[in-house]
Amino acid sequence: QVQLVESGGGLVQAGGSLRLSCAASGRTFSSYAMGWFRQAPGKERESVATITWERGSTYYADSVKGRFTISGDVAKNTVYLQMNSLKPEDTAVYHCATRSHRYSAYNNWGQGTQVTVSS
Repeated sequence: QVQLVESGGGLVQAGGSLRLSCAASGRTFSSYAMGWFRQAPGKERESVATITWERGSTYYADSVKGRFTISGDVAKNTVYLQMNSLKPEDTAVYHCATRSHRYSAYNNWGQGTQVTVSS
């Protein structure tokens, strides 16, 4: 099956920026959508941003809208999350995921990359 590997996380001060990457390998069939999710300790995983490939439609959580940008390069099987104006509350493990069609659940997940924003 598809394997997803996230990278680009790290420690950054508030107001700084990070660019996360999610590289897919294995099966080469295009997914319907890819998304970024995050999970802080003791909290449920939440959707951050998603992109559908057909039209390039994007969705952002209200908490990150205007600060984060999701984009992708289908040829490289890679999706990105540009994170600007980072806040301490953005601290979490960030995962990327895919779903195969419009009404399917996200069923392929990466291991995650840690993002820590210091105050």
